[in-house]
Amino acid sequence: MQKPLRLLAAAALALVAAACAQPSGQAGSPASGNAAELTTDAQKFGYAIGTDLGKSLKQVNTEVDVDALKAGLDEALAGKTPRMDDKARQEIKTTIAKKIQAKQKDERDAKATKNKEDGEKFLAENGKKDGVKTTASGLQYEVITEGKGDHPAKEDKVTVNYRGTLLDGTEFDSSYARNQPITFPLGNVIPGWTEGVQLMTAGGKYKFYIPSTLAYGERGAGAKIGPNETLIFEVELISFEKAGAKPDADKPGAAAKPGKKAMIKPEAAPKAAESDETKKP
Repeated sequence: MQKPLRLLAAAALALVAAACAQPSGQAGSPASGNAAELTTDAQKFGYAIGTDLGKSLKQVNTEVDVDALKAGLDEALAGKTPRMDDKARQEIKTTIAKKIQAKQKDERDAKATKNKEDGEKFLAENGKKDGVKTTASGLQYEVITEGKGDHPAKEDKVTVNYRGTLLDGTEFDSSYARNQPITFPLGNVIPGWTEGVQLMTAGGKYKFYIPSTLAYGERGAGAKIGPNETLIFEVELISFEKAGAKPDADKPGAAAKPGKKAMIKPEAAPKAAESDETKKP
């Protein structure tokens, strides 16, 4: 219920700010002028607060009667006794927050179901294509360019370039777009990556089709990866460094001088999502 309550709290704070901005004795009076002109600082500030309030309520606007909102604002600014006491106001805010939460859960559950069905259908068809291989876990991959040398292990650090997309082609993250490869421990990422990159050798480029069970599951990740999303990655393994070993430029597959490490964004796979509270998939 935290998000709905935060929205309601933001609205309340905006109302407080609006009250502070209103000169004493001028609430709702003709002396306030035509706010549409936005010529005075008071008008501009009032409009800015109104815009912030509108944005904070946009996600819950179907639950808000604007005329009643204006009445509450006008009466509070005029110093009138509220028609609802503190307890009644808190109760209705809690009731609406629960209603919004239930609606959001229903929408997320429906999206999770659809994403799962779409992913299963896609993988079933994709697995039949020439060049696409499916592992025992359900991970699918195809070789774009084969590399040379040893394979990295789960404990190793890898340096890669990658591009991640949803089934509809939406790109949610790309080291290519940042023009900077990233380096990370292979065991600290989503299972589809941990398994898939171990199939590669330095210099290789693969395409991975990762079912949601090997990605972020029902939780999704960030704002771009929804629940039960099947993900597609193009991954280029630039180099890797064996666990506990110093980089050796002469050793095939070892990281000679990996590129500068990049901070992976919260929604970006390959960063692992926390499963439940602490587990990294």
